[in-house]
Amino acid sequence: MDGKSDGGADRIEDRSKAVDGSGRAGRDAGAGRGGDPVSRLALLSLLVNLSLVGIKLVLSHLSGSLALQADAVHSLVDVFGSIALILGIFISGRKSRSFPYGLYKVENLVAVIISILLFLTAYEIAREAAVGATAQAPYGGWVLVAVAAIVPVPLIFGTYEKKVGERYSSPSLAADGRQFQSDVLTELVVFAAVAGQWFGLPLDRVAAAIIAVLIVKAGWEILVSGMKVLLDASIDQATLRKIEAAIEANPEVSAVEEVTGRNSGRYLFVEAKVAFRITDLARAHQASKRIERDIREAVPNVDRVLIHYEPRPKTRLRYAVALEDLDGKVSSHFGESPYFALVGFDLKARRVDGQTILANPYKDMEKGKGLKVAGFLLSHKPDVVVAGESLEGKGPGYALAEAGVETVKTEAGTLRDVVGEMGGD
Repeated sequence: MDGKSDGGADRIEDRSKAVDGSGRAGRDAGAGRGGDPVSRLALLSLLVNLSLVGIKLVLSHLSGSLALQADAVHSLVDVFGSIALILGIFISGRKSRSFPYGLYKVENLVAVIISILLFLTAYEIAREAAVGATAQAPYGGWVLVAVAAIVPVPLIFGTYEKKVGERYSSPSLAADGRQFQSDVLTELVVFAAVAGQWFGLPLDRVAAAIIAVLIVKAGWEILVSGMKVLLDASIDQATLRKIEAAIEANPEVSAVEEVTGRNSGRYLFVEAKVAFRITDLARAHQASKRIERDIREAVPNVDRVLIHYEPRPKTRLRYAVALEDLDGKVSSHFGESPYFALVGFDLKARRVDGQTILANPYKDMEKGKGLKVAGFLLSHKPDVVVAGESLEGKGPGYALAEAGVETVKTEAGTLRDVVGEMGGD
């Protein structure tokens, strides 16, 4: 906690970038250098595209195929896309005073650039198919074999690149992988056109038009994905639910009032408004650090977690009362109590507003049952634990106190008497 307040709210922020204290998670160590798998694969993508351009230009020259020429242009645009990809990954990891939140969105900008290049490619192909002239030339059967050999290349490389991009949450790398995968259909169409040419069938222009449509589809998907991040679209609901569950699992938390976040490149920025049951600032700071760690473990590639702690007066208390039986007799032993009654108490109305009976799943354990039961109760967020024995100086008492839960030894014989001590009806 930085000790500052804003409108009565304490602000808790831990700027550490990894659970292990070594900077951002080890998977990102060396980002932008040769040891980074994202940068290394982006460079390999460029080399693959250059190779494909060279091969397709030679084959199109030998066969005079419009479809092969269009595919060579497509791969040439991919070369520029790969260069933009490398630059985007290199720049995105840099920070400065002018960009304290990093330049992660450069990766998403690169993904949008790639989509635009795809649209331009589709336009050129469609125009050539409609009005361009073809000069088909006789060629040997080995050209057909060479075109067939190219077909699986984008599928294999694109699948691998997309998997690495998703693993490291790199949108531009994943976009480049999807682009390679989309090339598979293109290569099949080209192969059909070349095969048709071999057998004297006029499929070349039709194949070029199909290639244009496939490219537009791939480009649109990449554009939508990139623009969502550039426009600060929220993190998807499934991820937000994971983050909220990670916060709620901490016993110090009495309520999660709001969780928001946004994507930036491959990283996530998370902000949460949390009500703690503890009021000590030092303990609240420790709790916030633990919550950040839990969020990072639950969701990959979280760059920053900002927690707002806003103390509020309690209007309701939840009591956990150790019971000997279902008739409401108070148990004289905490860990061996067969049941616990969770009793909600409205402080303003001074009345009970809810009651639930829980069976103790650890009462028959030979050792360590007290701590297990304390953890079990903490998952139900009590404010006060009531038992016929004192927990002061004992392990369960320490565990409950650490989470801000008060422990009370009662002389009352029944749950009704305990409620009466609360001041309820």
